[in-house]
Amino acid sequence: MKRIIFVCSILLLSICCNAKETLGFEDRKYWIETMIKIADPVLLNMSKGELKKNMPVETKSGVVNPPNARTTHLEALGRLFVGIAPWLELGPDTTKEGKLREKYIQLMISSIDNGFNPKSPDFLNFEKTRQPLVDAAFFCQGLLRAPKQIWGNLSTFTRQNIINALQKIRKIKPIESNWLLFSAMVESTLLELTGECNMQPINYAIMRFKEWYKGDGWYGDGVNLHMDYYNSYVIHPMLMDVLSIMQKHEKGESEFYQLEKKRFTRYAEQQERMISPDGAYPVIGRSITYRFGAFHVLSQAALLEMLPPSVTQAQVRSALTAVIKKHMSVEGNFDEKGWLKLGFAGHQPEIAERYISTGSLYLCMTVFTALGLPSNHPFWNSPYEEWTGKKIWSGNKNVKLDKAIKP
Repeated sequence: MKRIIFVCSILLLSICCNAKETLGFEDRKYWIETMIKIADPVLLNMSKGELKKNMPVETKSGVVNPPNARTTHLEALGRLFVGIAPWLELGPDTTKEGKLREKYIQLMISSIDNGFNPKSPDFLNFEKTRQPLVDAAFFCQGLLRAPKQIWGNLSTFTRQNIINALQKIRKIKPIESNWLLFSAMVESTLLELTGECNMQPINYAIMRFKEWYKGDGWYGDGVNLHMDYYNSYVIHPMLMDVLSIMQKHEKGESEFYQLEKKRFTRYAEQQERMISPDGAYPVIGRSITYRFGAFHVLSQAALLEMLPPSVTQAQVRSALTAVIKKHMSVEGNFDEKGWLKLGFAGHQPEIAERYISTGSLYLCMTVFTALGLPSNHPFWNSPYEEWTGKKIWSGNKNVKLDKAIKP
């Protein structure tokens, strides 16, 4: 009898422990802690005007003062901002998390003040080389995702500095690739903020991506299809946001917008299936040093309530949590002061392209986009659920077949 009670107690303890490990509120807490860990070195320094002074600039070349030093600080701010913005937009409240958001809203506002103030030691480069176009676009995407808490709380002086910077960015001509969406994003943001923009870069980018669609949710990055994560890093997220702004301002392309929503959801469906039972996923293509930023689309699909019927919100939360934990479990992702280091799993500088530097790495923040869903949303308060990769490898008979979408 005692043995039976003992065994039952062990089983009950095991069940409780497993449940505790997978509760949604604990996943959210872990996401926030990880996001803050990554963001802190950038925001704590830039809010004091000390980003350029203290941020290391690591590149594959290993040289002390690489050319990337001219643009890496705008990369760090813009890429960090686009990922944290949805969470900031929830605003402050009396909860522990709400008070934490209030702190980071203020840190972001102070960082933006310094980055766009010509008299600040952290004044960013908006004109030298072509790279500023890329990261001004990510910054713009952040503004679109936090219109009340960030744009709404900036001073008139800083707002004008931002408008001035975006107008300078217009002079940079994009190449025939995903870069077309950077110009489109800048113009869409100017439309949203000022009511005016140059529609030519927007229309041209849309025309090209209509031509570059390859099928089943995938766009070419230019004429050719590239097997990498740029459909998630840039193409789908920016197409979706640009087209949404166009609908809001009645600028046309409503048919393409509806088409893109289907393609976006299909690509999110594929991303969920890429995640293996242990949270690993295919390491393919360029810019893989952006780490879990590869799942921008899947996280954004959750935020926009655009997940496919084939996956639940709990599946996506559980899968993305596994991905984040997989990366964070590896030693060497950060230096001794908490700055990200080049690599995919730890410190691996040899896998970085020449255009990648320390600031580039903060595109990993886009995995946290779904934190823009409040804590009482089903995404966070639904029980743990196995994702497709975990279900199918365990022999689960309820896994459905995967089907391509028609053009």
